[in-house]
Amino acid sequence: MGSMIDDKIRELIAIGASIGANCVPCLRYHYSYAYELGVSSEDIQQAIEIGKMVREQPKKHIDEEIPELQKRYQK
Repeated sequence: MGSMIDDKIRELIAIGASIGANCVPCLRYHYSYAYELGVSSEDIQQAIEIGKMVREQPKKHIDEEIPELQKRYQK
């Protein structure tokens, strides 16, 4: 049985994952390869935006936790 994920989709996933992981060399590689495969700028931009959203979640959660901890342990 063949894969339902072709090379273009795989590279779009890799772009998002690279951004989510803050891996600059990974992003450079996968962006370049996606471009070589003919992935559209619009699709690459969508992958970038998804990667950014994934990357921001841990920051958002820790920023929300700080005031709770300060309130709980304030002397």
